Amino acid sequence: MRLRVASYNIHKAVGLDGRRDPERILTVLKEIDADVIALQEADRRFGRRETCLPLDMIDDHGLYRAVQLDTRPDSIGWHGNALLVRKGVEVVDASVVPLPVIEPRGAVCADVMVHGVRLRVVGMHLDISGIRRRGQVRAVIGHVAQCGPPCATVLMGDLNQWSVARGAMREFGHAWQLLSPGRSFPSRRPVAGLDRIIICDRLRAADTGVHHSALATRASDHLPVWADLVAATA
Repeated sequence: MRLRVASYNIHKAVGLDGRRDPERILTVLKEIDADVIALQEADRRFGRRETCLPLDMIDDHGLYRAVQLDTRPDSIGWHGNALLVRKGVEVVDASVVPLPVIEPRGAVCADVMVHGVRLRVVGMHLDISGIRRRGQVRAVIGHVAQCGPPCATVLMGDLNQWSVARGAMREFGHAWQLLSPGRSFPSRRPVAGLDRIIICDRLRAADTGVHHSALATRASDHLPVWADLVAATA
């Protein structure tokens, strides 16, 4: 098994030019060519909270489909978090992950079959407050522990954490490996690695990186991050 996962805060599809352009975001996603993608800020924040990436537009691009969560009729996610899978990838289960919050935040979880292997994926966008961020990491880990059956697991998203080893990152403990693909924010001149990928001990990272294409530098205020994963025994 070798698969690519990616995480991308799409800033509600609003680029550095101030234009909302979902077509541009979808083109960046095709450049990444991942099997599973976690999106943050994929829905509008107020009103009907409709998706910033229309389902018909995702379908027209031909590569991905959204994991259905049945939360709101016009949304593809939960508090802006959404998961896309490559067409042909089977979605076995999907759920929302409530997080302890003051402002609206959440995470999403799905079990998918990739290359015949069950993979659990969580996409999240954590709080800017370090204290609340720690509680949210604990909530995500607790949710994953209650899911069944045990399988290879990837957690990813905008963690809003500058340090790799301190603060909320300590909550992951020794059971998880924190990958740091590189600096991803702000997109034009990145100085912070806010976007992270975390894997369980069933997986190993063959390669990681930040997708720094010409289009990605202006499509959102974050750059996408990615990781190529293999089974830990491979």
